[in-house]
Amino acid sequence: MTRRKALIGGGLAAVAAAALGGVAWRFRTDLGRARKSVRQGSRVMSLASQPIEYADHGAGPVLLSIHGAGGGFDQGLANAAELVGAAGRVVAPSRFGYLRTPVPSDASPAAQAEAHAGLLEALGIPRAVVLGVSAGARSAVELALRRPERVAALILIVPGLYAPESPVAIEPSRGSRFAFWAVNAGGDFAWWAAMKMAPSVLVRFLGVRPDLVAGASPAERARVMEIARSVEPLSLRYRGINVDSTPDLHELPLERISAPTLIVSARDDLFNTLPAARHAAGRIPGARLVVYDTGGHLLVGRGEQVRAEVRAFLEAAPAAGSPA
Repeated sequence: MTRRKALIGGGLAAVAAAALGGVAWRFRTDLGRARKSVRQGSRVMSLASQPIEYADHGAGPVLLSIHGAGGGFDQGLANAAELVGAAGRVVAPSRFGYLRTPVPSDASPAAQAEAHAGLLEALGIPRAVVLGVSAGARSAVELALRRPERVAALILIVPGLYAPESPVAIEPSRGSRFAFWAVNAGGDFAWWAAMKMAPSVLVRFLGVRPDLVAGASPAERARVMEIARSVEPLSLRYRGINVDSTPDLHELPLERISAPTLIVSARDDLFNTLPAARHAAGRIPGARLVVYDTGGHLLVGRGEQVRAEVRAFLEAAPAAGSPA
């Protein structure tokens, strides 16, 4: 009997070891694929202030695509393709702390805006349509204020901007606390494991109610999970996420923005960007505000509507379509 128990115990241990080995192999494979992906399609520009990683794809009218938290140049390209389409030239920088762009001593949105302007100048681009998504809206607004001659039009999607009475915030759930722990640890395995076993935790961390995603079309569910997957490798993005998570948000002279402006948000955005969107729209002259009842921070189920809004906005802003 004792020998039988030993054999069973040994067999279970072997099965467990094989299972753990399989998990480790899948993790290393997926992480290697993610690392390889972000090593392709971008360059590093040495500006006077610091190195900036960026992608530069296409030809024609220029879109400067400024990504949100958890992103990089790859997310900037994806945002541009989703919201604007394949036409034109897309310049997508990795903001401070993301991928191959280091964190400078001054990582403020104003400093990031100056880096955006420096990149455009180095590329010989006098002006561009500027797309700022989520935390990327902060430096997009600063660019429109500081270098108005560079901004042909301004598009702010679920903007993580200043709001005087109801600030942008992360929904304080247990899942969000776990995700922040993973971020602060640079935890590639924790993020990867949550993708496999608890994707709803990451969906909520991305500002969307899990039940909204569960009720969405298969294509939308796949899109949301691809966004969560695009945060990998987390260890190459967590410094930027930490910068974005402790912003020094304050009132800006938004009434000085002269570029045509479109702002989009959703009432159920778990990051509470609607008050900031309303505040910005009320201060920027002539700004158009579009608000959806549902969609969350990723505007789930609103893709076609948002694309139509962006297309109509750009068609109505002639300067936005002129070649750079």
